[in-house]
Amino acid sequence: MSLFDDLQLGFFSVAPTPAPAAPSPAPEGEDARFARGRTALRARTAVLFSRLQDMGLRGVEQLVLMRTRTVMVSLIGRTLRVNEGYAEAPESVLRAIVAFAIARNKTERLAAREVILAHDVERAPVARRQEPAKPGDLAMIAQLTEAHRQLNAQWFAGTLKSIPLRLSGKMATRLGHFDPGSRHLEPEIVMSRSHITRHGWREAMHTLLHEMVHQWQHETGRPVDHGPEFRNKAREVGITPAARRDVTPLERRRQRQEQTG
Repeated sequence: MSLFDDLQLGFFSVAPTPAPAAPSPAPEGEDARFARGRTALRARTAVLFSRLQDMGLRGVEQLVLMRTRTVMVSLIGRTLRVNEGYAEAPESVLRAIVAFAIARNKTERLAAREVILAHDVERAPVARRQEPAKPGDLAMIAQLTEAHRQLNAQWFAGTLKSIPLRLSGKMATRLGHFDPGSRHLEPEIVMSRSHITRHGWREAMHTLLHEMVHQWQHETGRPVDHGPEFRNKAREVGITPAARRDVTPLERRRQRQEQTG
């Protein structure tokens, strides 16, 4: 497609008869704009993936460009997720992304992470969207904060940082989430409010420990994923060594206890 509209210039001895006015083109719909943007994103992703492979990227089957402002680079299984702001980063930064993805130990990964985060892809700090607090939230957050402190001392020798804990009512399927933050936003753990109320405190502690293992991965320079290191640490702290687990609502557990009692 040409970058410029075609322009025809004519010279007439007499004024030409005006042609009937063409109907105005219909405004571009949301679907068309979305499709065009998606095509452009796929192209940028393919170009960046090729460049990273030329620089030595191995063992990665998929590259995903993200528009999030909280995660810069993450490796989950064989999928490498990169903030789209790095698509035009200088070669030294791209090589650091490759080094992060293929690092054999946490020292190499931490060194690469420093180079990656030194490249500014954010124009200004962007605050997280906060949900309106509900009755009982402050007390529940205080309990979660104290539980984090106790679990940190029990399972991580008190080495984990004290980070904010937040409740969310928008988690349809997830029980919790660890957000590693960025240079402008500190890490946090988000817990599903409905998970705590439906499944009880014991299950909530299981979820909190799961997210604390992710916090441990992040703070020690490991990939934040559900790979072998996560599974080993999960077994060590006594939780399910998997990304997902089945959780039974409190009411159903009570019914089972009554039936067996």
